[in-house]
Amino acid sequence: MTINASTRRIVRQRANHLCEYCHSSEEASTTRFTLDHRQPKSLEGSDDVDNLVLACHRCNMRRYNFTAGTDRETGCTVPLFNPRLQLWSEHFSWSADGLRIVGLTAIGRATCDRLDMNDDEHDEGSIIGARRLWIRGGWHPPQDDPILPD
Repeated sequence: MTINASTRRIVRQRANHLCEYCHSSEEASTTRFTLDHRQPKSLEGSDDVDNLVLACHRCNMRRYNFTAGTDRETGCTVPLFNPRLQLWSEHFSWSADGLRIVGLTAIGRATCDRLDMNDDEHDEGSIIGARRLWIRGGWHPPQDDPILPD
């Protein structure tokens, strides 16, 4: 089944044109974001709007069909962040400099690691490098997102 334009518009507006995982701005991207199936189609997920998440290509590729990850602090397997049921600000915050996403909970930490939200490559192609440019332009971090104090 093909997802229609109306459903795509609903998902984009609901997400405020941000990747619902890493909160990158679709406007700052060179390509439109994808619709990710929260419950992957390969695991019986549907095209229902409540199962769709706006995701940048980077997060969508890294999430693949994973629904769980490992929390590095506890070693436990936990479900990945679900933007349909959970608030981003309860599981994540930005570092004081706005460059890194900090996982505040087991779910946040496991999602950061599984989706490699803070790649440590410091070349021009890294997400950290992109965020540095977005900060200079005044487009990042998103206005309503929490930022950890220095």
